[in-house]
This record gives sequence, C-alpha cells and structure tokens, in this order.
Amino acid sequence: MTIEEMSQAVCKAASDKKARDIVVMDMRELSPSTDYFVVCSANTATQVRAIADSIEEQLQEAGVDFFHKEGYREGEWVLLDYGDVVAHVFMQEAREYYALEQLWGDAKLSVYED
Repeated sequence: MTIEEMSQAVCKAASDKKARDIVVMDMRELSPSTDYFVVCSANTATQVRAIADSIEEQLQEAGVDFFHKEGYREGEWVLLDYGDVVAHVFMQEAREYYALEQLWGDAKLSVYED
C-alpha cells in the first residue's frame, strides 16, 4: 500500500463512521517525521472513538498497523500514528482549539470527497 493509498484508506474509514470535514494535509515539505496528516471531526467522544476504531480496523485488514495511539480513553482528540500517515480525529471544539490546519498553514490541503 502506498502512502497515498494509506491516506485515502484513513479518509474512507473515517467517512464510513460519518466523520466531518475530512482533509488531507501534505506534510512532505514541512515535517521530517510524516508525509500526511488526515484530520477530521466528530460530534461526540463516542463518535471520535468509533472513527478511530474504524481507521484501525480497516488498515489492519490491509496489513497496516499503527505505531502509536494517543487520546483514545478521553475521546477528545485521538491520534493514530502510522509513520508516513498520521490520523487526527477531533471533537469539533478541540479541532478549533488546536487548529492544525492553521498551525501548519503552509501544508497543501485536499478535502476528501466520498
């Protein structure tokens, strides 16, 4: 699986659980640690965890395991680190507060369309 296919698989898995505002941030020119961020929003902590579970399950079925997971218990912001692709699943308020799209404003953004 290429990193582009992996980022699209993350997007699809998030979309399957009704994630909102899914964007892919191209980090290749900005970060030595990852190539893409996939950022999405959810309404509740339960939905954040369901989206994270969907991403984890669908990538695991494709033979890809994450390196690190953070924030699952709290459910406000779950980070799944797949090395070249990092998924960020936020409750809307946390997404607005941390504003990754603004923090990494030089990243090229593409909006995921299902």
